[in-house]
Amino acid sequence: MGKNVRLAPAELEFVAGRFAQYYRDHPLVPPPRLARREVAMFPFAASDLMRRHLAFPAPEELRAFLRRDPPRHLYYSTAYYRQPDASSMNAKQWLGADLVFDLDADHLRQVEGLDYPAQLERVRARFRTLLDDFLFGDFGIDPASTQLVFSGNRGYHAHIRSEAVLTLTSAERRELVEYILGIGTQPQSAVGPPTSMGAEAIVEHGAASSAVGRRQSRAIARPFVHLAPTDAPGWQGRTSRAVLQLLERWEELGAVEATREMERAGLEHQRASKLAHQLLSKNHPRMIREHRSLDVFPRLVSEQLLEVVLKIAAVEVQGETDAPVTTDIHRLIRWPGSLHGGSGLRVVSLEREELDRFDPLRDAVVEADGAAPVRVELSSAVHLPFGQGRIEGAAGDRLELSAPAAVFLVLRGEATLAAPVPA
Repeated sequence: MGKNVRLAPAELEFVAGRFAQYYRDHPLVPPPRLARREVAMFPFAASDLMRRHLAFPAPEELRAFLRRDPPRHLYYSTAYYRQPDASSMNAKQWLGADLVFDLDADHLRQVEGLDYPAQLERVRARFRTLLDDFLFGDFGIDPASTQLVFSGNRGYHAHIRSEAVLTLTSAERRELVEYILGIGTQPQSAVGPPTSMGAEAIVEHGAASSAVGRRQSRAIARPFVHLAPTDAPGWQGRTSRAVLQLLERWEELGAVEATREMERAGLEHQRASKLAHQLLSKNHPRMIREHRSLDVFPRLVSEQLLEVVLKIAAVEVQGETDAPVTTDIHRLIRWPGSLHGGSGLRVVSLEREELDRFDPLRDAVVEADGAAPVRVELSSAVHLPFGQGRIEGAAGDRLELSAPAAVFLVLRGEATLAAPVPA
């Protein structure tokens, strides 16, 4: 739900005026089955009370409402009801619900210390993975039944409206989320059945030059464990790809960085250092890539190495999504085309091919429409791209900005309207 920065009367009036102008000039496109959905909104008011249990049988009624009472945040239910304006959930009579996945910068690992533009880029990349690897990949969801949406602040939504998902229970939706999060998935699922590796292959890659290699070369063949093919479906192929990418990164960065990562995974320093040097010596990374096995060492070494590498790879490949949004069959979701009350950015509906080049700080900015520049005083330092330019300044600076940039900073609590300079 919308998190509102408290605005002084002057700032509240300024932002409300800009939102009212937007809704007059930009009629919203209603979602499918509008008449069956609950509508909710946060008004521009001193209180943070949400208005719920609204219903609009026809788009014209909605547009008249928005012109009369423009909202700070606007939502509709993912659920369909027989009586969407009833004041209790039982009285609404649930009929079904879209399947919605939500990914926000707040949910991502390793975003600490990133600035706002970097967070936006990270969440966009993760959303592509959620779509391509899980929703369109493993789940086989038809992109034609899916609406992709930038939330207007720091995240993305995927609205799936296929008839096959509408009546899924909350428990069934949770199973999908747990699959994405890797809950219950063992990293060892990437490992295939035992096979054997001939002495010739060991000699070819130089292993026979060591004492261990000489012992191996005396054997006709030794059982060893393959990684699953990288194009295998589901978590097997995903984890195998992550393992090989991890090894490639370690090969590039060297044994010191590999040691550090193994230590962060719980291995004692001396053991981690020894494993890292064994792994990265004598063409072992190339041998592993070609034979799809970590078992190019003595059995104990290979088992320890397999355990730590799979542990790290499993963390790197694990999916991310906001579980409560997907599992809640009565969820309210932000309305595509509306304005986000915490940023003033537009909630943008996207095609999959548009996502690759989408930049929220450029493409979700509402045009100024000839509005006069606005003078603001910065409450904190700001350095970021916005629209077709940049906003640059230190705390206390007074800047003359476009109306959309002023709305953005005021709503985020990073600026206030500057008092006019006395004549």
